[in-house]
Amino acid sequence: MRDTVYFLVFDGFADWQAALALCEIRRPGDWRVQTVGFSLAPVVSMGGLRVQPELSLDQLDLQRAALLVVPGGHLWQRDEAAEAVVAIRRLYTAGAPVAGIDSGVLALARSGLLDHCRHTGNWAGHIDSHVPAYAGAEQYDAGVLAVSDGGVISASHLGSVEFAREVIRTLDLYSPSDREHWYRLFKHAQPLPWCAGEAAAA
Repeated sequence: MRDTVYFLVFDGFADWQAALALCEIRRPGDWRVQTVGFSLAPVVSMGGLRVQPELSLDQLDLQRAALLVVPGGHLWQRDEAAEAVVAIRRLYTAGAPVAGIDSGVLALARSGLLDHCRHTGNWAGHIDSHVPAYAGAEQYDAGVLAVSDGGVISASHLGSVEFAREVIRTLDLYSPSDREHWYRLFKHAQPLPWCAGEAAAA
């Protein structure tokens, strides 16, 4: 039963990038979100939030994994944390989608997941400059802020709303029309139909 979304935390992770996605995942109450770290030691986010990981990478339950979310952080630009790359590949091979945003996309590239699927990132050439083994340049789409293909979600550091939309779609949260209304609300400040009606009546 795939009922758990894992969120990778580490010192300096970008805490805001997946916030919308995580809130929408938890809203229906059908999914649980668990933080996973390189160890069980507390970490401090880029914004100064102290987080206690619930699990370490070697404790991931491959059978319950519905999604792994990899936020950005300077860690990925230093080409560290090889164990995370291994874990990403393990989860994906076991059938769980993976999602990376900002420099978290570099971890997906190091795992080899971007070589054969459409993807995006911060800017053209960013992945190439940090991941010498990356072979997916022809699949790179510079025209979108987030994209999902083949069980892999990738997003630019400017695309947190688009990233959340792809996560919502991947987990099949809400109806297609509600997902579109959600996107218009958070991206363009266009109220939902019932909200607009209430505002007009006020």
